[in-house]
Amino acid sequence: MTTTALPASRFAVARQVADAVLFEGYVLYPYRASAAKNRLRWQFGVLVPPAWGPAHGEHSFQRTEVVMEPRGAATLAVELRFLHAQRRTVEEARPDNSFAAVSELHLPDRVLVPWDEGTEERVEMTVPVAELEEGEVCLPFVRPAREETEPVLDADGREVGRLVRRTERADGVLRLRAEQLDVPYRAFRLTAVVENTSDWTPDTEGAAGADRDVVLPRSLVAAHLLMGLSAGSFLSMTDPPEWAKASVATCANRHTWPVLAGEPGSSDVVLSSPIILEDHPGIAPESIGAMYDATEIDEILALRTAALTDQEKREARGTDARAAAVIDLAESMPPEVLERLHGAVRALREITDPGATTPESFAELFDEDAVFKPDTPWWDPAHADPADPARDRILIDGTSVGPGSRVVLRPGLRRTDAQDLFLQGATAQVEAVLHDVDGGVHLAVTVEGDPGADIRREQGRFLYFQPDEVAPLEGA
Repeated sequence: MTTTALPASRFAVARQVADAVLFEGYVLYPYRASAAKNRLRWQFGVLVPPAWGPAHGEHSFQRTEVVMEPRGAATLAVELRFLHAQRRTVEEARPDNSFAAVSELHLPDRVLVPWDEGTEERVEMTVPVAELEEGEVCLPFVRPAREETEPVLDADGREVGRLVRRTERADGVLRLRAEQLDVPYRAFRLTAVVENTSDWTPDTEGAAGADRDVVLPRSLVAAHLLMGLSAGSFLSMTDPPEWAKASVATCANRHTWPVLAGEPGSSDVVLSSPIILEDHPGIAPESIGAMYDATEIDEILALRTAALTDQEKREARGTDARAAAVIDLAESMPPEVLERLHGAVRALREITDPGATTPESFAELFDEDAVFKPDTPWWDPAHADPADPARDRILIDGTSVGPGSRVVLRPGLRRTDAQDLFLQGATAQVEAVLHDVDGGVHLAVTVEGDPGADIRREQGRFLYFQPDEVAPLEGA
C-alpha cells in the first residue's frame, strides 16, 4: 500500500461533482452568519465521534460496497475528502496592546463576525487489488488540534484586531477489502469503510452537555470517497448487467451511495456520496461558479445576491471568504453570462443550436408528420366559456358542492403536502371547482378564520383539495 494517488486527471471530472457535495450547504444565501438557515449547517455526510452519535441520531461511519471487475495487476486509488470545521473568533485590539473577543468588528468593506469555517482535507492511498484480496487494508489518519491567528489591518495598515482560528483534533480510519464473487466473470465486492475513531466523549473537558456545535470540530464533515481503477471497471449499482444483479443486490451501503462518475460512458471511477445521485452526475455547463446551494437555481441566486444592500454585502464578505467570492461573482457577472443562466433546452437542438446535427435517437421527435398540431390550442381564452353550471358544481356524498359551499377538510395522507395536515378538521369555503386536462377535479378553497382570505381571493392564491379530501357541512 502507498499513499500516492493516481494522476489527478483520473478524478478531474468526478471532482467537480464531489466539490458540490463537499460544499453543499456550506454557506447559504443571503450568505450571512446571521441568517437563520446558516445556524444549523452541514447536514450531509457528518461522521461524529462514536461516543456522541448514537444518542443524537448521527453516525460515526459510512460504508460503501460496489462490484468491480479489475483487469490484470490493477491498482485501486482512493481519495477520502471531508471538511474539518474550525472555530473562528473575532478579537478587537485594545489601547494597551491586548485583544478582547467581540461579536462584530466593523471595517470599511466588511463586518467580521465569529463563524465556523471548513478546511478541505484529503486522505489518499493506492493499493493493488491483489493486496485487498488477501485481507483488509487500513489507513489510520489524524488531523491535529491547532490554533492560528490572522491580523486584521485597517486602510492605513494598523492592526485593529485579529481572527483566532481554533481547530480540534480529528481521528479516523479508512478500511478497504475485496471479496471475490461466485459469478461467471472475475469480479469482486469492494468494501470501503470510513470511520471517525475519536476517543473524545461528552464528559471530556467538562462538556457533559455538549451540543452539535461542540462536536462538529471533531467530526469528518461532508465525507465522501472517490475510487478509481487503473485497469478494469465498476458496475452500476442501479443498472447492473443481468449476471451481476444478485451480487449488486447484496451490497450493503450505509449512510452513503456510490455512483459511476468521471467522463460520460466511462466506468473506472466511482463517487460514493452522502447525497443520492445518479450515474455520471455533472455540473450544468451554464454554471460559472459555486453558489453553495444546490437546491436553488444559479440565476435566482445571482440576481438575489446582486440585489443585497451594501450593508448586507459587507456582512456577507465578513462572514466567510467563500461568501465574499459569491458576492464578487454576482457583482461582476456580465449580462451575457447572466442570460446564459436563463434556462437551456438541450434536447431541442434545432431550436437551441440550429447548426448542430440532430442525433439519430432524437430524429423521430422532429418528424413533421409525427407531431400532432391541433387547429386551436388545448385551451383558448378567446373561446373558453367560464360560465358552465354543469362544471361549477359537483356531487360529494350526495351533496352538491360549488362556489360558496362550506366544507370540512380531510387531507389525504398519501398525496397531501405536509403543511396541509395542520388543516385536518378545519372548515373552509369553496371558491371554485376546477377541472384539469386529464379529467381530474380540484376544489379551490379558503380556510375560514384566515385573516388573509380576502387577499387570497384577490390574488387567486387558494389551497387545493380533491373531492375525497373534503366533507360537505350539513346545511351549508
